[in-house]
Order: sequence, then C-alpha cells, then structure tokens
Amino acid sequence: MTIHWCGTGLSAIPGLRRLIESGREVTVWNRSPDKARKAVGDLTDRIETFTPEALAARVAPGDIVVSMLPGDMHVPLAQMCLEKDAHFVSSSYISPEMRALNDAALDKGLRFVNEVGLDPGIDHLMAHALVEDYRRSPACDPENALSFLSYCGGVPKIPNAFRYKFSWSPLGVLKALRSPSRSIRHWSVLDVARPWDAIGSYTAPLPQPEVFEVYPNRDSLPFIQQYRFDPSWKVKDFVRGTLRLNGWAEAWAPVFAEVEELTGPEGEARLREMSDQFWRDHAYEPGEPDRVILVVELKAERDGTPVWHQSFVLDASGDARGSAMARLVSTPVALAIEAVSAKQIPAGVTAAPHDPALVAKWLAEVDKLSEVYLRIDHLK
Repeated sequence: MTIHWCGTGLSAIPGLRRLIESGREVTVWNRSPDKARKAVGDLTDRIETFTPEALAARVAPGDIVVSMLPGDMHVPLAQMCLEKDAHFVSSSYISPEMRALNDAALDKGLRFVNEVGLDPGIDHLMAHALVEDYRRSPACDPENALSFLSYCGGVPKIPNAFRYKFSWSPLGVLKALRSPSRSIRHWSVLDVARPWDAIGSYTAPLPQPEVFEVYPNRDSLPFIQQYRFDPSWKVKDFVRGTLRLNGWAEAWAPVFAEVEELTGPEGEARLREMSDQFWRDHAYEPGEPDRVILVVELKAERDGTPVWHQSFVLDASGDARGSAMARLVSTPVALAIEAVSAKQIPAGVTAAPHDPALVAKWLAEVDKLSEVYLRIDHLK
C-alpha cells in the first residue's frame, strides 16, 4: 500500500514528515517538485510532479490518496479513487459533491475521510468527547437546556495593526466573508448574511483569560446530528464560529465594505487582486510565530442553573517545529491515514471519528502539539 500525499503547502509538512519518518511507503506529489524537495527532500527522493493524469497512472487498489490541494481538487481525486479502488483523505469540509460519493465508496469498502484537520477536525474530536461524557454522566437529562460553542482561530502571535496574518492564500478567507451562517441563539435559529453582522465578544477560559472577537461561520445546525446529540435533547445555543484578535472588525471594516459590493466575474477578479495584495502585505515572515486558539464547550442547565459544564481549551504557537497551524492541520491528517491503514475507520464518506478509543488516542497526540491543552470542569 502506497500513500500518495498531494500538496506540500505550508499546512502540510509536519504530518507528511511524520508519515515518512515512520517508515511508511509515501510518494509525494506537488505541482512544483523543487518546493517539495525543500520541504521533505532530506527524508525521501520519492517526489513527483503532480498532475491528475500522472497521479492516476500510479494509484493502485488499496492505496491512499491524500489531498492537501485546493478544495476544488478533492472531489475529482476522490472520484479517481473510486475508479482505482483506493482510499481518500482530506482535511476539508465534506461538500455535497463529496457526500454524494458515499454509497459508491460503501459498495467498494473504501474509506473517504474528510474534516480531519484543525477546524474542521480537532474541534470535532473535542465535541465528540464532551457529548459522550455528558451522555454518560448522572446529570444527563432530556429536560436540561444545552449550550454548545466551538470557536477556533489562527492569529499572529505578535499582534499587528491589521490584527491578522496569512499562512496561505487569503482568497479563501475573503470568500468566507461573503458566506452566510446559521446557528442557534437563545432557542432560535440565527441566520446571518455576512460575518460582520454577528461579531461578538468572547472570553476564552485560558490560564490567563483573554477576550477575543468571534462570529458564527457556515451552517452549524447539521453538526448537532454529527456530534450525536440525542434527538430528545433541548438545544438552547449551538454555534461553531471563528475567533479573531480584538480590534479585527475595526481594522477590517474597509475590507468588509468592499467585499460587500463585489459581484459577478469582475467581483471575483477583484477578490483575487485583493488576495494577492494581502499575501504581499500581510503574510507571515519566515520564522515569524503564529498562534492558534481553539475552545469547545458544552453546558447543561436545569431551571437556569448549570448542572454539567466542561470545555476543551487549546493554545499553540509556532516554534522550531514549524507553525502552529501546520502542526494542528497536518498531524490529524496523518493520524487519519494511520487509522485508514489499520481499518479503524468505517467505509464510506466520513468526518473525524467519534469512536471513543480513536478520539482519546488522537487527542493525546494533539496534546503534544500545543503549549496549553486543558479540559476544564467548570463545576468543580
């Protein structure tokens, strides 16, 4: 079995190196082989020039194809895996087109694993752990009111005037600003057209509590089922969102104003121009430390009084091992590949596992990647 790792961008390297150093059979594919050699050439000479056709010619039944490429490449590569009877792994959200491959993957016994990065990925593991522990606790009761939140953000370790820096192409961040979101706030569905319409303040329960700006992203509601909430549970609040440094909304106000007005092909072209400019002006310098904060929290209340309340808190910074973002995105991808190899993940299109043994194992690995990793019982 060969692991075909496609893409050696900034978020890919620690997990890729982990797999190569473990002695697994890995072929590295990148559009620029020279960039791949700079990243892992000290470990392997199995580096190839990526094209879909060249990759397809080399994939054999039982192989694993890993896509750390732009999102529009995931489904074509997964479809190729169906034809080749190979497995597939990516860190990205499951798109409707990817989900549509589920039945075909099941029929062939293939594992198409997605959402195994940082967010989505590690946040899913933490959510599964909290929900499982709450379900098993004496406090679990259908009459309780449940509040769930998950906030994640990559921010500069050394704050700047722009209140943000980019570790990869800014285009994805800019496109996300144009996306609506759905969450549950105070028993009601909250529909938000643009992130800046719902920016709030959140005090993260770090060892030294810090205040951040937060906003909901995407559609949180399907994750109620994905996190295995019992249908009888009463959900008062449920939000998955993004975390930013205080002052981000003010610093980005001109960006919001321009993005709001962009439409059609001209608007898309302007977004790409803005992305290129931001990459020139606000990318991390070599060796400059980034920071990742992730908080996942579940609280149960009865008659307004908390009866169960726990949080996971992660705080990681870039260091000699590389950026925090790279470690926390690519290492779970490597763990997913190891789990696929061991047949620990079921066939079909799946996200980060909910199996308690795998969740515990992966979170133990996450603990090694961060400076602060806490599980807090707020009622003790």
